[in-house]
Amino acid sequence: MNQRTPAAAAAVVLVAALAVVALLKPLPYTTYAPGPTIDVLGAPGGTEIIQVGGDQKTYRDDGQLRMTTVSVTPKDTNLNLFEVMAAWLDRSDAVYPKDAVYPDDKTADQVRDEGQVQMVSSQDTAVAVAEKALGYPVTPSLEVTLIADGSPADGALAVRDLIRKVNGTPLSDDITKASDQLRSAVKATPPGQQVTLTVLRDGTEVDVPLTPEQPTTDLFGVVTVTGSPQLGIFLGQGFILPFPVTVTIDPRIGGPSAGLMFSLGIYDTLTPGSLTGGAAVAGTGEIAADGTVGAIGGIQQKIVGAREAGAQLFLVPADNCDDAKGAHNGDMRLVKVDTFDTARSAIEAWAKDHDAKLPSCS
Repeated sequence: MNQRTPAAAAAVVLVAALAVVALLKPLPYTTYAPGPTIDVLGAPGGTEIIQVGGDQKTYRDDGQLRMTTVSVTPKDTNLNLFEVMAAWLDRSDAVYPKDAVYPDDKTADQVRDEGQVQMVSSQDTAVAVAEKALGYPVTPSLEVTLIADGSPADGALAVRDLIRKVNGTPLSDDITKASDQLRSAVKATPPGQQVTLTVLRDGTEVDVPLTPEQPTTDLFGVVTVTGSPQLGIFLGQGFILPFPVTVTIDPRIGGPSAGLMFSLGIYDTLTPGSLTGGAAVAGTGEIAADGTVGAIGGIQQKIVGAREAGAQLFLVPADNCDDAKGAHNGDMRLVKVDTFDTARSAIEAWAKDHDAKLPSCS
């Protein structure tokens, strides 16, 4: 036997092993894929997603207003070359550097918490926008959007508590000023002393005394104070409303991008007839308190998901138009929207005539 044969065989095995290692080596990328769409006018399991409190009359119809989602590789999941290439070759998916999607200075839990805070804020803003569009008075207020486990606020405050006073002093209706007022009061509280928050909860003002916690580190038995006193709450913009509206979806879904569809769904629920004319409309977009529609991520994947779910019309935030032009929408119409009012008007016009001239990204 040729002496080179064993050496060649060993080399082939080594190269193959190295190739396998290279192919399975974790790569710093994450993928976007079309996620599920959810009809916000629906009632999965017999429970309506949009529920209106009080004696307010509601109108249910057979139209669909679908929020869209993107399936994103979790931060703590590592992809290999096979998985990255499969996503890159799939026309419906996208590949991004992981640090462009998940900042290095945030843990997976922090990313999840931020997504939940954004979801709470988007729902509350959507309710306010819809009620204002119907002529109801709406007053902004500082709101609790998330509570850290084991913090001073845990068990004392509740998500969606509206903070109206601190130590008896009313807070400004300007959210930035109100946040500064609260932080200053907490920071000025002597160690071991309490600060009292007056919150509006279910229409009733409640005084909640809390003892701020000093963040510390323990290094070799030496405890050092490392920051300002904290209550363990995340703050956002809430609203005092004439009647409550709740939006209930899977808590694993986070982010602000469903705000526009929530607001349209609430408006439709509170007005006679079907906003969509009984058809399926999908869309996306962050909603601001003044009704402005903001850009979101994953627009191409959301368009594909909506098309696959049978939507006939898709609402595209104006600032996402350039990216939307490359999406595979089939015969589903793409409509450019920049405010709640333009979105509502576009749906109303389309419901009357599917060939109506509508704002377009092209």
